[in-house]
Amino acid sequence: MQDILAIWQESATTSAGFFWMALWAFMLGYLISSLIQVLVTKERMQKTMGKDGPRSVALGTFFGFLSSSCSFSALSTTRALFSKGAGLAPSLAFMLASTNLVIELGMVIAIFLGWQFVVGEYVGGILLILVTWLLIRITRPRRLEALARKNVDDSHDHEGNAESVSWQEKLKSRQYWQKIGMTYVMEWQMVWKDVLIGFTVTGIISAAVPESFFQALFLGSGGDNAANPGFWLTLQQAVVAPLAAFFTFIGSMGNIPLAAVLFGQGVTFAGVMAFIFSDLVVLPVLRINAAYYGWKMALYILGIMLIGIITVALVMHYGLAALGMLPDLESARAPGEREFFQVNYQLGLNIVFLMATAVLVWLYRQARHNDHGHHHHDHGGPSLTDRVLRILSVIAALWLAGGAALAVFY
Repeated sequence: MQDILAIWQESATTSAGFFWMALWAFMLGYLISSLIQVLVTKERMQKTMGKDGPRSVALGTFFGFLSSSCSFSALSTTRALFSKGAGLAPSLAFMLASTNLVIELGMVIAIFLGWQFVVGEYVGGILLILVTWLLIRITRPRRLEALARKNVDDSHDHEGNAESVSWQEKLKSRQYWQKIGMTYVMEWQMVWKDVLIGFTVTGIISAAVPESFFQALFLGSGGDNAANPGFWLTLQQAVVAPLAAFFTFIGSMGNIPLAAVLFGQGVTFAGVMAFIFSDLVVLPVLRINAAYYGWKMALYILGIMLIGIITVALVMHYGLAALGMLPDLESARAPGEREFFQVNYQLGLNIVFLMATAVLVWLYRQARHNDHGHHHHDHGGPSLTDRVLRILSVIAALWLAGGAALAVFY
């Protein structure tokens, strides 16, 4: 009984810690998304990133690098870019760059896994963008893209006369700041259940799943030849990693400690890199993409991402192997060694963006009051998926509250 209570407490603490680490990135990402949706016109976006050529993809990658976002907020900002007229390839380049080409992520990887994985993350992230772009050029999903744009347009208000107002004028207008606040709150309302459930699952996996499970799942790990078990076992691990991550939430920051567990159990460099890259092919991300673009486009994005992740993981593995630079198992650290709540830059960033969020919520309430409650997006009753998510979110909240109580009184 005491072991169960200890696991419960550890899982809740881990969930809260991972969320605390990513909180400022969530708020920053949704703020950027809200600013884009309200301030940027479709004409400007189509002129800048409306094509799928090298310039647009490079701009999407550069802007993604600057955003340094987490998975969920990257999805929101990507949807905002796409809805404003950005091409599919530049939009996905932004999404991949904002979750992989992140300075803070590289720092966390260096702490837990070593510099070889930092190289794999950044070089592999660029290769993943190029492979995704190539797959889009080969498959040419024009009908899917048209359907996705229709789905995005149907789920958002049309801008109307706002197109004639410059972004400088909008920034000076209280009305548009209220719209930014309204958009910001609506972004959180759309994904809070997925976020709550996802981080809860992450904590449970980190605290409760035994190491033997990962060894059984990733064939060839844990043995004498774990560092380089041969091509077929390396391929199997690269394929299993994103499939294993699919049914959990593994955020772009939160999956690094779990990746360290895998590497410590003898999973190959290719398997670990595929696992790290899999933050955008997990089940909650698929569900959110389906809500944004429709299921056909969501499954298409999932498919090309899986192909790209497996391909790039293998390329990075054998590229480093050829250079004699594959890391050894001693470079991994267990997730339990990490202290989540410290007085550091994360605390400062969280405080700053929590204050900004408070202002945006205040603006949202003003907008609701001015509209007398008419600004609603009622698409009928909740779907079966929404009802299930509500139930699961209540269970997740009770689980975290119980774990927090144990941490205080146990």
